[in-house]
Amino acid sequence: MAKLTTKCCSSTSTCEKTSDFKFYAPQAKKVELGGDFNNWKADKNPLKKDAAGNWKTSLKLKSGRYQYRYLVDGIWQNAQEPVECVPNAFGSWNCVIEVAK
Repeated sequence: MAKLTTKCCSSTSTCEKTSDFKFYAPQAKKVELGGDFNNWKADKNPLKKDAAGNWKTSLKLKSGRYQYRYLVDGIWQNAQEPVECVPNAFGSWNCVIEVAK
């Protein structure tokens, strides 16, 4: 699940919004987030697991449209909730999050 929360915006600063990502995988050993925002280097954005088996992380993103996927124990997965998806060059789909201005 990707959720946006505005953190700062003013006429003199660059607007960044906090985007919350969540993936339910209670049996997983590792969950990471890869996308346009980190050049698909999923190891740069590991998620932390809570007691209920939800893996979570938050990123500050500038306005724009980003593609992303979760890397769950070495296997790319899409978001579990309904989100916009676009085809990728590998014959599967990438999730899309849009950060408004």
